Amino acid sequence: MTLAQPVLAQPTEAELVARAEAMIPALRARADEADRLCRLPDETIRDFQDAGFFKILQPRRYGGYEMDPQTFYAVQMKVAEGCMSSAWVLGVVAVHNWQLALFDARAQEDVWGSDPTTLISSSYMPKGKATPVEGGYRVTGHWGFSSGVDHCEWAFLGGQLLDPETGKPDFVTFLIPRKDFTVLPVWDTIGLGATGSHDVTVEDVYVPAYRVHRSKDGFAVTSPGLKVNDAPLFKLPFGQVFVRAVSSSSIGALQGALDVYREAGAKRVSHNDASSAAQDPATQELIAETAAAIDEMKATLNRNFDHLNACARAGQAADVETRLTYRYQSAQVSGRCAELISRIFHASGAEGIFRGRPIARIFCDIHAGRTHVANNPAKVGRNFGNVLLGAPNADSFI
Repeated sequence: MTLAQPVLAQPTEAELVARAEAMIPALRARADEADRLCRLPDETIRDFQDAGFFKILQPRRYGGYEMDPQTFYAVQMKVAEGCMSSAWVLGVVAVHNWQLALFDARAQEDVWGSDPTTLISSSYMPKGKATPVEGGYRVTGHWGFSSGVDHCEWAFLGGQLLDPETGKPDFVTFLIPRKDFTVLPVWDTIGLGATGSHDVTVEDVYVPAYRVHRSKDGFAVTSPGLKVNDAPLFKLPFGQVFVRAVSSSSIGALQGALDVYREAGAKRVSHNDASSAAQDPATQELIAETAAAIDEMKATLNRNFDHLNACARAGQAADVETRLTYRYQSAQVSGRCAELISRIFHASGAEGIFRGRPIARIFCDIHAGRTHVANNPAKVGRNFGNVLLGAPNADSFI
């Protein structure tokens, strides 16, 4: 049985956010080279490790902080002010430390037993073909979009298994070590280039049953890891926690763009009539609207998790309609940010189109993040609206 990790002084949320803010200049300085490399620099991952960012949602029994999700997203959004690719990788990789806590204790020990700083990448596409064998499954598959995989020793890879109770397919996550998967370096994109979201392949690999996490357990909060990690943090619905990991970086990136735009707008003078951009009513209105939208999206995120945390602490489950509301609000974030960064990009004039300029990069990054399936509000909205009209819920990813 794993011995408890030594208890160290735990930072406050304010301290963690301050550490993230202090990284912004370095993250901006590394951005061009990271885009060219199609991966985050090793220095950035070390900075995140040293700052304790990967510990925020990690179980205490492995040296983690077990802090509320709001703290994690506050850090992620602050990182995104400097580099959205860095914040994206932090979001999806660090949230895996939370999901691993939901797995059987043996799976947690496999990953963290000798090194609790070990990281996990993912691709939740249900592409894995699994054949039941004694004690587990033989898995084969090809997955895309495994962000940050170059820095990870394990991967969560999606598939489907027949539910023994219903006979229907159930989405599952297979936990597979680096030695059993191959990374195909295919990532070459116009946005989020530094995330290194390469393809991953697996060929006839044995996965023990205890290294499988079922979507229905994440939905119902009945995951096997709760036997050893029983803090309210781990009783939150899986869908609620994960989707914010891929939407919240857009909010921080939009804040970074707003800061750049404000600074430039205060100085920029029109080439046509020598007027100050700061005196342009359209510029003033755009700045006000963007600042208010950022505040609203952050407030909604925090309000939602305040409620989910309260339910978890009380041993209760939020009702389906509430969970659908929160899921839909998360899915709306990237689209709102994409609309506002588009307006900032156009309002920046010809100065904004040059390669290497922050506004151009943020424009591409936010639009790239909008393409993630979890950030598409259409399907989520149709299900949500259908439920409000009296139909049963058809989505377990809430």
